[in-house]
Amino acid sequence: MAASRLRPSVAIVGPTACGKTRRAVEAAIALDGEIISADSRQVYRRMDIGTGKDLGEYGTVPYHIIDICEPGTKYNLHQYLRDFRAAYDDIEGRGHRVVVCGGSGMYVENALAGIRLPEVPENRELRGRLEGKSLRELSDILESYRELHNVNDTDTCARAVRAIEIQEYYRQHPDEAVQTTVSGATPLDCVVIGLDIDRESRRERISRRLRARLEEGMVAEIQALLDEGIPAENLLYYGLEYKFVTLYLTGDLTYDEMVKGLETAIHQFAKRQMTWFRGMEKRGIPIHWLPYDLPTEKFLNELENLLK
Repeated sequence: MAASRLRPSVAIVGPTACGKTRRAVEAAIALDGEIISADSRQVYRRMDIGTGKDLGEYGTVPYHIIDICEPGTKYNLHQYLRDFRAAYDDIEGRGHRVVVCGGSGMYVENALAGIRLPEVPENRELRGRLEGKSLRELSDILESYRELHNVNDTDTCARAVRAIEIQEYYRQHPDEAVQTTVSGATPLDCVVIGLDIDRESRRERISRRLRARLEEGMVAEIQALLDEGIPAENLLYYGLEYKFVTLYLTGDLTYDEMVKGLETAIHQFAKRQMTWFRGMEKRGIPIHWLPYDLPTEKFLNELENLLK
Protein backbone atom coordinates (compact mmCIF):
# COMPACT_ATOMS: atom_id res chain seq x y z
CA MET A 1 0.00 0.00 0.00
CA ALA A 2 1.37 3.39 -1.01
CA ALA A 3 2.24 5.75 1.81
CA SER A 4 -0.20 8.37 0.48
CA ARG A 5 -3.09 6.03 1.27
CA LEU A 6 -2.39 6.81 4.93
CA ARG A 7 -3.17 10.46 4.26
CA PRO A 8 -6.36 12.09 3.01
CA SER A 9 -6.57 13.53 -0.45
CA VAL A 10 -7.64 17.15 -0.96
CA ALA A 11 -10.45 18.68 -3.00
CA ILE A 12 -10.75 22.37 -3.87
CA VAL A 13 -14.29 23.41 -4.81
CA GLY A 14 -16.26 26.59 -5.26
CA PRO A 15 -18.12 28.70 -7.82
CA THR A 16 -16.65 29.80 -11.12
CA ALA A 17 -14.03 32.58 -11.04
CA CYS A 18 -13.12 32.10 -7.36
CA GLY A 19 -9.54 30.95 -8.04
CA LYS A 20 -9.78 27.17 -7.65
CA THR A 21 -6.94 26.37 -10.05
CA ARG A 22 -4.46 28.63 -8.26
CA ARG A 23 -5.33 27.12 -4.86
CA ALA A 24 -5.12 23.58 -6.20
CA VAL A 25 -1.68 24.29 -7.65
CA GLU A 26 -0.51 25.78 -4.34
CA ALA A 27 -1.78 22.71 -2.50
CA ALA A 28 -0.21 20.30 -4.98
CA ILE A 29 3.19 21.99 -4.75
CA ALA A 30 3.10 21.99 -0.95
CA LEU A 31 1.95 18.37 -0.70
CA ASP A 32 3.89 16.78 -3.58
CA GLY A 33 0.57 16.21 -5.27
CA GLU A 34 -1.02 15.93 -8.68
CA ILE A 35 -4.28 17.52 -9.77
CA ILE A 36 -7.36 15.68 -11.02
CA SER A 37 -9.69 18.10 -12.77
CA ALA A 38 -13.40 17.89 -12.00
CA ASP A 39 -14.62 20.13 -14.79
CA SER A 40 -17.14 18.78 -17.29
CA ARG A 41 -15.86 20.88 -20.21
CA GLN A 42 -12.10 21.01 -19.74
CA VAL A 43 -11.95 17.43 -21.01
CA TYR A 44 -12.29 18.74 -24.58
CA ARG A 45 -9.27 19.59 -26.70
CA ARG A 46 -9.03 23.00 -28.39
CA MET A 47 -11.70 24.37 -26.07
CA ASP A 48 -9.25 26.31 -23.93
CA ILE A 49 -10.30 29.92 -23.46
CA GLY A 50 -14.01 29.23 -23.15
CA THR A 51 -13.51 26.54 -20.51
CA GLY A 52 -10.92 28.55 -18.55
CA LYS A 53 -8.25 25.84 -18.53
CA ASP A 54 -5.52 28.35 -17.61
CA LEU A 55 -2.92 25.65 -18.21
CA GLY A 56 -0.14 28.15 -17.62
CA GLU A 57 -1.06 28.23 -13.93
CA TYR A 58 -0.10 24.58 -13.43
CA GLY A 59 3.60 25.12 -14.03
CA THR A 60 5.29 21.78 -13.42
CA VAL A 61 2.36 20.29 -11.47
CA PRO A 62 0.96 17.23 -13.30
CA TYR A 63 -2.74 17.34 -14.11
CA HIS A 64 -5.26 14.71 -15.23
CA ILE A 65 -8.61 14.52 -17.11
CA ILE A 66 -7.95 17.62 -19.19
CA ASP A 67 -7.71 17.53 -23.01
CA ILE A 68 -8.79 13.91 -23.35
CA CYS A 69 -11.77 14.19 -25.77
CA GLU A 70 -12.47 15.68 -29.17
CA PRO A 71 -14.91 18.61 -29.41
CA GLY A 72 -18.33 17.57 -30.60
CA THR A 73 -18.45 14.45 -28.45
CA LYS A 74 -20.46 14.15 -25.22
CA TYR A 75 -18.44 13.21 -22.16
CA ASN A 76 -20.55 12.00 -19.25
CA LEU A 77 -20.52 11.07 -15.56
CA HIS A 78 -19.93 7.39 -16.27
CA GLN A 79 -16.78 8.18 -18.26
CA TYR A 80 -15.62 10.67 -15.67
CA LEU A 81 -15.87 8.25 -12.76
CA ARG A 82 -13.96 5.65 -14.78
CA ASP A 83 -11.22 8.13 -15.65
CA PHE A 84 -11.17 9.58 -12.13
CA ARG A 85 -10.61 6.18 -10.52
CA ALA A 86 -7.82 5.35 -12.97
CA ALA A 87 -6.08 8.68 -12.30
CA TYR A 88 -6.63 8.44 -8.54
CA ASP A 89 -5.15 4.94 -8.30
CA ASP A 90 -2.24 5.91 -10.55
CA ILE A 91 -1.32 8.98 -8.49
CA GLU A 92 -1.58 7.16 -5.17
CA GLY A 93 0.26 4.16 -6.56
CA ARG A 94 3.23 6.42 -7.27
CA GLY A 95 3.14 7.82 -3.74
CA HIS A 96 1.77 11.28 -4.50
CA ARG A 97 -1.12 13.20 -3.02
CA VAL A 98 -4.36 13.54 -4.97
CA VAL A 99 -5.70 17.10 -5.31
CA VAL A 100 -9.14 17.30 -6.91
CA CYS A 101 -10.05 20.65 -8.43
CA GLY A 102 -13.25 21.73 -10.06
CA GLY A 103 -16.65 23.30 -10.06
CA SER A 104 -18.71 20.49 -11.59
CA GLY A 105 -20.51 19.53 -8.42
CA MET A 106 -22.01 16.33 -9.80
CA TYR A 107 -18.58 15.05 -10.82
CA VAL A 108 -16.95 16.03 -7.51
CA GLU A 109 -19.67 14.61 -5.30
CA ASN A 110 -19.97 11.26 -7.06
CA ALA A 111 -16.20 10.82 -7.22
CA LEU A 112 -15.66 11.64 -3.54
CA ALA A 113 -18.61 9.46 -2.55
CA GLY A 114 -16.79 6.53 -4.16
CA ILE A 115 -19.54 5.86 -6.69
CA ARG A 116 -18.58 3.30 -9.33
CA LEU A 117 -20.64 2.85 -12.48
CA PRO A 118 -19.98 -0.45 -14.26
CA GLU A 119 -19.67 -0.79 -18.02
CA VAL A 120 -23.15 -1.78 -19.18
CA PRO A 121 -23.14 -3.74 -22.46
CA GLU A 122 -25.75 -3.35 -25.17
CA ASN A 123 -28.80 -5.58 -24.68
CA ARG A 124 -30.02 -6.22 -28.23
CA GLU A 125 -32.95 -8.38 -27.16
CA LEU A 126 -34.22 -5.64 -24.85
CA ARG A 127 -33.68 -2.95 -27.48
CA GLY A 128 -35.71 -5.02 -29.93
CA ARG A 129 -38.64 -5.13 -27.52
CA LEU A 130 -38.46 -1.38 -26.94
CA GLU A 131 -38.20 -0.44 -30.60
CA GLY A 132 -41.04 1.75 -31.81
CA LYS A 133 -42.23 2.84 -28.37
CA SER A 134 -42.88 6.53 -27.75
CA LEU A 135 -40.84 8.64 -25.35
CA ARG A 136 -43.80 8.68 -22.94
CA GLU A 137 -44.05 4.89 -23.02
CA LEU A 138 -40.31 4.53 -22.46
CA SER A 139 -40.45 7.01 -19.58
CA ASP A 140 -43.23 4.99 -17.94
CA ILE A 141 -41.13 1.82 -18.24
CA LEU A 142 -38.15 3.59 -16.72
CA GLU A 143 -40.22 4.84 -13.79
CA SER A 144 -41.38 1.27 -13.09
CA TYR A 145 -37.96 0.33 -11.75
CA ARG A 146 -38.01 0.38 -7.98
CA GLU A 147 -34.69 2.17 -7.56
CA LEU A 148 -33.08 4.31 -10.22
CA HIS A 149 -29.29 4.55 -10.38
CA ASN A 150 -27.70 7.71 -11.79
CA VAL A 151 -30.21 8.29 -14.58
CA ASN A 152 -29.17 11.08 -16.93
CA ASP A 153 -31.54 13.25 -18.97
CA THR A 154 -33.91 11.13 -21.06
CA ASP A 155 -35.13 13.75 -23.51
CA THR A 156 -34.92 11.44 -26.53
CA CYS A 157 -36.06 7.88 -27.22
CA ALA A 158 -32.45 6.76 -27.67
CA ARG A 159 -31.47 8.10 -24.24
CA ALA A 160 -34.54 6.57 -22.62
CA VAL A 161 -33.78 3.16 -24.15
CA ARG A 162 -30.22 3.36 -22.88
CA ALA A 163 -31.45 4.33 -19.40
CA ILE A 164 -33.79 1.31 -19.35
CA GLU A 165 -30.94 -0.89 -20.55
CA ILE A 166 -28.79 0.30 -17.66
CA GLN A 167 -31.54 -0.20 -15.07
CA GLU A 168 -32.22 -3.70 -16.36
CA TYR A 169 -28.52 -4.54 -16.11
CA TYR A 170 -28.45 -3.33 -12.51
CA ARG A 171 -31.56 -5.39 -11.73
CA GLN A 172 -29.80 -8.49 -13.02
CA HIS A 173 -26.47 -7.65 -11.33
CA PRO A 174 -27.37 -6.36 -7.84
CA ASP A 175 -23.79 -6.79 -6.59
CA GLU A 176 -22.60 -4.18 -9.07
CA ALA A 177 -25.65 -1.97 -8.55
CA VAL A 178 -24.77 -1.57 -4.87
CA GLN A 179 -21.67 0.46 -5.79
CA THR A 180 -23.75 2.94 -7.77
CA THR A 181 -25.43 4.31 -4.63
CA VAL A 182 -24.00 6.41 -1.83
CA SER A 183 -25.13 3.85 0.75
CA GLY A 184 -23.28 1.06 -1.05
CA ALA A 185 -20.12 2.92 -2.05
CA THR A 186 -16.96 3.49 -0.01
CA PRO A 187 -16.27 7.25 0.23
CA LEU A 188 -12.78 8.55 -0.35
CA ASP A 189 -10.70 9.86 2.54
CA CYS A 190 -10.65 13.48 1.46
CA VAL A 191 -10.50 16.94 2.99
CA VAL A 192 -12.78 19.22 0.97
CA ILE A 193 -12.01 22.93 0.95
CA GLY A 194 -14.54 25.39 -0.43
CA LEU A 195 -13.45 28.83 -1.54
CA ASP A 196 -15.87 31.31 0.03
CA ILE A 197 -16.43 34.45 -2.00
CA ASP A 198 -19.05 37.12 -1.38
CA ARG A 199 -21.65 37.77 -4.04
CA GLU A 200 -20.37 41.17 -5.17
CA SER A 201 -16.75 40.03 -5.46
CA ARG A 202 -17.88 36.96 -7.37
CA ARG A 203 -19.92 39.04 -9.81
CA GLU A 204 -17.05 41.47 -10.35
CA ARG A 205 -14.56 38.66 -11.00
CA ILE A 206 -16.93 36.92 -13.41
CA SER A 207 -17.47 40.11 -15.41
CA ARG A 208 -13.76 40.92 -15.47
CA ARG A 209 -12.86 37.40 -16.53
CA LEU A 210 -15.43 37.41 -19.33
CA ARG A 211 -13.98 40.62 -20.75
CA ALA A 212 -10.49 39.13 -20.55
CA ARG A 213 -11.53 35.95 -22.36
CA LEU A 214 -13.13 37.94 -25.15
CA GLU A 215 -9.94 39.95 -25.52
CA GLU A 216 -7.88 36.73 -25.51
CA GLY A 217 -9.73 35.45 -28.58
CA MET A 218 -12.60 33.32 -27.30
CA VAL A 219 -14.77 34.18 -30.31
CA ALA A 220 -12.00 33.17 -32.72
CA GLU A 221 -11.50 29.91 -30.78
CA ILE A 222 -15.14 28.95 -31.23
CA GLN A 223 -15.16 30.07 -34.87
CA ALA A 224 -12.23 27.72 -35.46
CA LEU A 225 -14.27 24.82 -34.05
CA LEU A 226 -17.10 25.62 -36.44
CA ASP A 227 -14.62 25.94 -39.31
CA GLU A 228 -13.27 22.45 -38.68
CA GLY A 229 -16.75 21.07 -39.20
CA ILE A 230 -18.16 20.70 -35.69
CA PRO A 231 -21.94 21.29 -35.98
CA ALA A 232 -23.27 24.38 -34.24
CA GLU A 233 -25.78 22.29 -32.28
CA ASN A 234 -22.91 20.28 -30.78
CA LEU A 235 -21.31 23.46 -29.48
CA LEU A 236 -24.65 24.73 -28.17
CA TYR A 237 -24.81 21.54 -26.08
CA TYR A 238 -21.79 22.69 -24.02
CA GLY A 239 -23.67 25.75 -22.80
CA LEU A 240 -22.48 29.11 -21.49
CA GLU A 241 -19.59 30.49 -23.59
CA TYR A 242 -20.06 27.92 -26.34
CA LYS A 243 -23.80 28.46 -26.53
CA PHE A 244 -23.82 32.24 -26.62
CA VAL A 245 -20.78 32.75 -28.84
CA THR A 246 -22.08 30.15 -31.30
CA LEU A 247 -25.43 31.93 -31.42
CA TYR A 248 -23.55 35.14 -32.19
CA LEU A 249 -21.45 33.50 -34.91
CA THR A 250 -24.53 31.97 -36.54
CA GLY A 251 -26.28 35.34 -36.60
CA ASP A 252 -28.88 34.61 -33.94
CA LEU A 253 -27.52 37.23 -31.52
CA THR A 254 -25.76 40.55 -31.91
CA TYR A 255 -22.40 40.96 -30.23
CA ASP A 256 -23.85 43.06 -27.42
CA GLU A 257 -26.72 40.58 -26.91
CA MET A 258 -24.19 37.78 -26.73
CA VAL A 259 -22.04 39.50 -24.11
CA LYS A 260 -24.99 40.58 -21.96
CA GLY A 261 -26.73 37.21 -22.15
CA LEU A 262 -23.56 35.28 -21.44
CA GLU A 263 -22.65 37.43 -18.46
CA THR A 264 -26.10 36.87 -16.95
CA ALA A 265 -25.92 33.13 -17.62
CA ILE A 266 -22.53 32.79 -15.90
CA HIS A 267 -23.82 34.62 -12.83
CA GLN A 268 -26.78 32.23 -12.70
CA PHE A 269 -24.46 29.26 -13.16
CA ALA A 270 -22.34 30.36 -10.20
CA LYS A 271 -25.47 30.49 -8.03
CA ARG A 272 -26.40 26.96 -9.10
CA GLN A 273 -22.90 25.76 -8.25
CA MET A 274 -23.19 27.12 -4.73
CA THR A 275 -26.61 25.49 -4.35
CA TRP A 276 -25.05 22.15 -5.30
CA PHE A 277 -22.15 22.49 -2.87
CA ARG A 278 -24.49 23.42 -0.03
CA GLY A 279 -26.48 20.33 -0.95
CA MET A 280 -23.31 18.23 -0.81
CA GLU A 281 -22.86 19.29 2.79
CA LYS A 282 -26.43 18.29 3.63
CA ARG A 283 -25.85 14.94 1.92
CA GLY A 284 -22.93 14.16 4.21
CA ILE A 285 -19.79 15.54 2.56
CA PRO A 286 -18.34 18.23 4.87
CA ILE A 287 -16.80 21.27 3.19
CA HIS A 288 -14.37 23.52 5.04
CA TRP A 289 -15.00 27.03 3.72
CA LEU A 290 -12.02 29.39 3.56
CA PRO A 291 -11.93 32.97 2.23
CA TYR A 292 -11.03 32.92 -1.46
CA ASP A 293 -8.54 35.76 -1.05
CA LEU A 294 -6.43 34.36 1.81
CA PRO A 295 -2.70 34.99 1.33
CA THR A 296 -0.97 31.84 0.13
CA GLU A 297 0.87 31.26 3.41
CA LYS A 298 -2.34 31.47 5.45
CA PHE A 299 -4.18 29.21 3.01
CA LEU A 300 -1.45 26.56 3.27
CA ASN A 301 -1.42 26.83 7.06
CA GLU A 302 -5.19 26.24 7.12
CA LEU A 303 -4.75 23.31 4.78
CA GLU A 304 -2.03 21.80 6.96
CA ASN A 305 -4.21 22.09 10.05
CA LEU A 306 -7.13 20.40 8.29
CA LEU A 307 -4.93 17.51 7.19
CA LYS A 308 -3.64 16.78 10.69
